Amino acid sequence: MSTGDQAFRATNNNERWHEMTYGGALSFLRRRYTRDLTGVDVAVSGVPYDASVTNRSGCRLGPRAIRAASTQLAELDAFPFGFDPFGTLSVVDYGDCMLDPHHPETIPDAIQAHAAKIIENGTKMLTFGGDHFIAYPLLKAHAAKHGPIALIQFDAHCDTWEDDGKTLDHGTMFARAAAEGVIDVSKSTQIGLRTFNDSDHGFEILTAPWVHRNGIDAALEIITQRAGDAPVYISFDVDGLDPAFAPGTGTPVMGGLASWQALELIRGLGGLNLVGMDVVEVSPPYDHAEITALAAATVAHDFLCLLALKKGATPKKVGRL
Repeated sequence: MSTGDQAFRATNNNERWHEMTYGGALSFLRRRYTRDLTGVDVAVSGVPYDASVTNRSGCRLGPRAIRAASTQLAELDAFPFGFDPFGTLSVVDYGDCMLDPHHPETIPDAIQAHAAKIIENGTKMLTFGGDHFIAYPLLKAHAAKHGPIALIQFDAHCDTWEDDGKTLDHGTMFARAAAEGVIDVSKSTQIGLRTFNDSDHGFEILTAPWVHRNGIDAALEIITQRAGDAPVYISFDVDGLDPAFAPGTGTPVMGGLASWQALELIRGLGGLNLVGMDVVEVSPPYDHAEITALAAATVAHDFLCLLALKKGATPKKVGRL
């Protein structure tokens, strides 16, 4: 079997072979780079944009960092699932959305068109930001295909502060999406919040302290019952994690979720009608030992495992889980 550089040497989307974790061409989980979506279940793509931030920048470098942090996750069968997700699920790395940062007025439409092209024929999309504003055009593309979206938002911030409907701001876009009917707030939940807004805008809000006190199972019961059978989009801002677990982000807030809590919550969402996911706000210049990028890569990896389960992958159990 050929070894090395499967990102461009692989001939199909399901094969996986040995790579040096510290060498070789980088793609997410060593998936094949291609824009041929024939038979593809999930396309991974980056949106390297961070001109909507309100504090520290640098998350335009997030997609590259998340890909680099994923190499060990590609080495062994997935934990705790016990399978190779790519034996069941066809996943490719589609590369990054091409943007013109010198014409910021073009950014939202460029992202939406990029997403629409990927999902138009049934391929799901796993997106790496970039700042959280990118979720707005991504959600618009998904709502155009699936109807109003049940949003599950992991975040330190509500991102529902008001704007004029035109601002490129990573703290206001979900209020806009809700007002436009892109999000069905009656089926949506925000998890990990620890900043204040005068209105909940109709979202169910499970603050980080509430999750700490009440636990994973109680949170999952609320999230899943609220979403029902609606199309569900997960938007994971890494600042939903406490800065101890995700220092590499632009707007860190103390008291957040631990990485294990976030992973347990993600792993409990497999019964929902998952249509897409983004992982945003990874800012490598502020990261330490790549722990933020690793958290982001692992959350994204586990989302793919949920989709593999839905497609028929068989889990195996070793030890007490």
